[in-house]
Amino acid sequence: MARTLICEIVTPERIVYTNEVEMVVAPTIDGEIGILPLHSPLVSALKPGEIRVRFDGDEVEWFAVAGGYVQIHEDKVIILADAAVASSQIDVDRARSAKELAEKRMAELPVDAEADIDACERDLKWCEIQLEVAGKK
Repeated sequence: MARTLICEIVTPERIVYTNEVEMVVAPTIDGEIGILPLHSPLVSALKPGEIRVRFDGDEVEWFAVAGGYVQIHEDKVIILADAAVASSQIDVDRARSAKELAEKRMAELPVDAEADIDACERDLKWCEIQLEVAGKK
């Protein structure tokens, strides 16, 4: 049997995923990182993007993540995400509606409302990531 590692994806609200896996690919702020068993210890910030988890040979699960941190220690990967959702659980219609609403809010904001613009950009990016990952079931 091939060596595996434990992967946990956790948000402030709940544990999104826990399983024994062969590989995790995550979007760090320094670029995409592939994590295999016996990976050296690491803590890194995540940027919004997609997480791929490979198990049972070629089986892959996709997750949308809104940023956070990844911690690797021994044969365990913990992803502490601001928000995360499995591709199979993404409501595409809701994500599209939220994206349209964020775009509308952004267009209506005054140019000097930097904090509001940043929040809208984060919301818009989260919607785009969910829509992108939803197609990868």
